[in-house]
Amino acid sequence: MKERLIDWLNTALMINLFFVLASFVWFVAALAGRATQVNLGFDLWYSLWDPLFMPSIGILMAGAIISGIVSWVSRRFFAG
Repeated sequence: MKERLIDWLNTALMINLFFVLASFVWFVAALAGRATQVNLGFDLWYSLWDPLFMPSIGILMAGAIISGIVSWVSRRFFAG
């Protein structure tokens, strides 16, 4: 049961990581487009920053910390 939960958490974090990376690529492209006066969705990206991207980054960081702590505790206390 614990292994399934850890596997699910790692899968969710991996999906979240790719979402955060894709949003970063969009941000860089939109910023470059804004600098060259081409509309590549910077205003839309900026409007999604607070409700979507910031929580995703927070979940990614919290999940990585929790995953590391669970792994450390498992090795420290439950390893032969």
